[in-house]
Amino acid sequence: MALTGIQIFKLLPKTNCKECGVPTCLAFAMNLASGKAELDSCPYVSDEAREKLAEASAPPIRPIKVGKGVREFTTGGETVLYRHEKTFYNSTVFAGLVGSDMGDADLDTKLKQWNAFQFERVGLNLRPEMVALKDANGDKDAFAKKAKAIAETSEFNLILMTENADVMKAGIEACGFKRPLMYAATAANVDDFGTLAKENDLPLAVKADSVEALVPLSDKLTGMGLKDLVMDPGSREPKQALEDQVAIRRAALKNGNRSIGFPSITFPCEMASNLDTETLIGGMFVAKYGGIVVLSDFAGESIFPLLLERLNIFTDPQRPMTVTEGIYPIGDPNENSPVLVTTNFALTYFIVSGEVEGSRVPTWLLIKDSEGLSVMTAWAAGKFAGDDVGIFVKKCGIADKIKHQNLIIPGYAAAIAGDVEEELPGWTIIVGPREAAHIPAFLKAK
Repeated sequence: MALTGIQIFKLLPKTNCKECGVPTCLAFAMNLASGKAELDSCPYVSDEAREKLAEASAPPIRPIKVGKGVREFTTGGETVLYRHEKTFYNSTVFAGLVGSDMGDADLDTKLKQWNAFQFERVGLNLRPEMVALKDANGDKDAFAKKAKAIAETSEFNLILMTENADVMKAGIEACGFKRPLMYAATAANVDDFGTLAKENDLPLAVKADSVEALVPLSDKLTGMGLKDLVMDPGSREPKQALEDQVAIRRAALKNGNRSIGFPSITFPCEMASNLDTETLIGGMFVAKYGGIVVLSDFAGESIFPLLLERLNIFTDPQRPMTVTEGIYPIGDPNENSPVLVTTNFALTYFIVSGEVEGSRVPTWLLIKDSEGLSVMTAWAAGKFAGDDVGIFVKKCGIADKIKHQNLIIPGYAAAIAGDVEEELPGWTIIVGPREAAHIPAFLKAK
């Protein structure tokens, strides 16, 4: 049971040092008890007290680490129902489904195709993380062979899908070094699967026929000493599946129900007959509240929008997405190419760079740090002032790359033109279009 604020206060150092961000240890204790603070914010808490406070400070949905290597991930760890309340921390993970009866050559081709789905966005590499290997016929040797091939020849981490303990054991022996997710413990095999998970220190998915039926299975497994669990309420109809996801999240966050305070796994691949519909359902689970989403396949037109949705949903709403300040060449520009400047708000960058690229006019695009604000907002807030823009242009090094001294500023920031000219004597400041859609015609005309 979670500790009260007063119980937590008794375990704190009572220094009132204010280094945690609040004026007193009592206030910090109250925030910790209500989930509004993190225990790590206190630099002086003792190891003994930290252990006792672990339950009170733990997220209501336990964070679970799955996999090894470059695509290792954490799922769960959420503390709010709506991201605007604070933020969502660990993004939804995407898995593609393969059967243990798939041919070796087909599997190799599939893994290479899936690995190619990597997209750069806002300086991040967006890609799916997992392969779900499903036992097709109870052949443990075939299952182990495929698990070994996936683990050793690809970056993907694995979900081992079988309810047969012997098949699962063979799969673990083949790819246990990748720390796969075991799927799934049910009422029929909970003892065997719980033992396997504990012996191999692996995360374990729990499957039942309803949210309520998950509770006794979860309690039994945690009673065995297992902590890394993933919930599957068994619903395969989209409306019911959504209701179950919300019910799990609300029970953990609002009611403090630790029995189902774990991340979830969802199966759009079992809810639709085609990948397009799966994608729509998968998008629903990205927003509410799937920890892992299993699709029947990955295709560019399917996984790319899901990855973008995931990026948007799991970006901290209190911190705008930004790109790094600097010089961005578009279309192999040369010393005579035009120079544009704009803010580092990610959406602004992608819209402007996209229009410049579409114009087919090689261009130097200067991105100035505006703390993630758009042009109009940054100008109004003094983050895109003329003197600041001028100083940035002088320091960024663009003068060494061009022979002319012409700078194009956004139309919405036309008011800063005079101040930029004062800061950049000898330069010609050109006011560009107000709307990014007019950039191609503007560049071609110039």
